Amino acid sequence: MSARRDDVTYDVCVVGAGPAGLAAAVSAAEHGARVVCIDANDQPGGQFWRHRPEDIPSGDDGAGHHDWKTYLNLRARFDSAVAAGTLAYHPGRHVWMAQHENTAFTLRSTASVRTGTDDSGPQTVRASRMVICAGGYDRQLPVPGWDLPGVMAAGGIQAFIKANGLPPGKCFVVAGTGPFLLPVAANIAAAGGTVAAVCEATNFTGWLPHLGTAMRVPSKGLEGAEYLAAFLRHHIRFRLRTVVAEILGTDRVEAVRTVKLDAQGRPVPGSARLIQNVDVVGLGWGFTPQLELPLSLGAETRLDDDGSLIGVTDELLRSSVPGLYLAGEVSGVGGAALAVIEGLIAGRTAAREAAGATLGPAPDAALPAETQALVRKAATYRAFARAMHLAHPLPAGWQSLLRPDTLVCRCEEVTAGEITAAKEHLCATDARTLKSMTRTGMGWCQGKVCGFAASCLAGTGTASVESLRSVSKRPVGIPVALSELLTLEDPQVPETPSHS
Repeated sequence: MSARRDDVTYDVCVVGAGPAGLAAAVSAAEHGARVVCIDANDQPGGQFWRHRPEDIPSGDDGAGHHDWKTYLNLRARFDSAVAAGTLAYHPGRHVWMAQHENTAFTLRSTASVRTGTDDSGPQTVRASRMVICAGGYDRQLPVPGWDLPGVMAAGGIQAFIKANGLPPGKCFVVAGTGPFLLPVAANIAAAGGTVAAVCEATNFTGWLPHLGTAMRVPSKGLEGAEYLAAFLRHHIRFRLRTVVAEILGTDRVEAVRTVKLDAQGRPVPGSARLIQNVDVVGLGWGFTPQLELPLSLGAETRLDDDGSLIGVTDELLRSSVPGLYLAGEVSGVGGAALAVIEGLIAGRTAAREAAGATLGPAPDAALPAETQALVRKAATYRAFARAMHLAHPLPAGWQSLLRPDTLVCRCEEVTAGEITAAKEHLCATDARTLKSMTRTGMGWCQGKVCGFAASCLAGTGTASVESLRSVSKRPVGIPVALSELLTLEDPQVPETPSHS
């Protein structure tokens, strides 16, 4: 059995249709390329512009979304390219394998799971250029009780509200670090939930050295003012230098215990406070990129300022692999506005290079003025992202909140005590060795939830490039059914000569 394959080799394949993917697909198609876009969701928009299914009347006017006009503009151009035949769109599919063969990329995706449609498009496509816009997901740190029902990633709460129009509970505590906690709490309140507290681990004084950088992106200040107004309107308590030290409950979340942190990020003795009658806790420690596909193709990576592993690119979003471009969170978490700019740059660069153009490093006098303007704008937003990471670091003392019986790997039920013992007695000083010794990261999520924390616990308190690469590097990008593997073409095995 072999996979259905396109007869054509596309100029550009875009993986993902969030802010970066939408922009990349539109930009490449409008610059003359034959484009195919493969996305795991039912419709374009990604997590940032997630909205209710289009076959369910909802009167969605963009309420609860930022930059909605940008989405509508990109979506209209995207749909026009699909109608014109310059863009093939395959929703409801996960790309689980990518290979670079000679001068082309081969991608294999799952069969479509898009509801209400019969997408019989190919599961194997080829393209001379590939733009990966896989986005990111919530980075998590373990805390006693985080395995109780009712504990969610902060982004999961927001996605639930956007998709369903209501919150996944009644009374919430949102905790972690970074500006993303603000829209999550505001969305909960707007959807009818109660936010007992937002616990931010850092202090906003961390922005003081970066005020000049922040002022170069005034739109971010306006967003902050909107959230401040929402907090005042809904009487949401905002607690600085505060973390959730323990989540309490019998069969589900019932309360949380918080503690204050000192200037060095260590718990302050005697500062514990109990918040009762809580049924949902949202945890978010920033985002980390989806790097399975770039790593499988051999792309170079590095640690970003927030400690996450990211793909290395130049100003035109070209990776270390010829013909491979990384846009959006994959090249460093910086928000939707930056992702759109990077998608536009990557799409037009991929289209021009697929057509035979030779582009030098930016700034390049041969680049169109519009591209140069986008590169400068991306640099401004990237500087803001760096300032954000530096102003909202992980608290240095987060590991001291763990007890020996605190689960770190929830899939395989590996505790912090077992990880410490493996490190001290079995030399498990990286995530890969830890997996061999304790099964940490060997469960269903394959280390997506626990990989960062496990790498920190196994190392010297911070995660190394090598350890984080081992968490995300795998031959199959996502869990797939055996039936999917049957779609692989049989290798050409030479006949064994017969002996008479």
